[in-house]
Amino acid sequence: MDLLISELFETIQGETSFTGCLTTFIRLAGCPLRCSWCDTPQGHLQGKKMSFEQLLACVEKFGWHHVCITGGEPLAQANCIPFLKLLVDRTFTVSLETNGAVSTAAVPEEVHVILDIKCPGSGMEAHNHWPNLDRLRPHDEVKFVVANKDDFSWALSIISNYNLASKVSSLLISPVWDRLDPKELISWMLLSKMPLRLNLQTHKYVGAR
Repeated sequence: MDLLISELFETIQGETSFTGCLTTFIRLAGCPLRCSWCDTPQGHLQGKKMSFEQLLACVEKFGWHHVCITGGEPLAQANCIPFLKLLVDRTFTVSLETNGAVSTAAVPEEVHVILDIKCPGSGMEAHNHWPNLDRLRPHDEVKFVVANKDDFSWALSIISNYNLASKVSSLLISPVWDRLDPKELISWMLLSKMPLRLNLQTHKYVGAR
């Protein structure tokens, strides 16, 4: 059993409710989407094949309890699911960052799904796999990356229409890096009166990887 890996490294988690946690990141190669604001184009490239045993050895060497599986799009590789199960069985806390275009039906119950819902500004709105919203669990998180006020208003409509505030622990709102001022986004959040969580890419602000 193996996976195509773009990157494997240790650093702080810069996003989601795990922000600040020392984390092992495993970035799987390949992604079916091409978001207009994508900041990880290296995830589109073909990666290095690594066995489950090699990956697990690296995770154990780093020694951090939190492991983040990201991409690219991790679920585009079928072997992602058995690897998630392996990490869960080894009692790691596992988060899965998925672009929302692929079904999460087979993801193990224990995994924290960070489900990205593509706003119109990404150019990938048509690729959202909406049945994923019916599978959300309380420990999962939903993320909207917004480029402008129209994206933000669209995100609010999705939150309301799917009653997301009652389904997940965090509704994450992220400004597109270098395109939307977080202060402006905060002003919209305050006016919305919704239980939103500002999701800044902390690792970029502190210069971490």
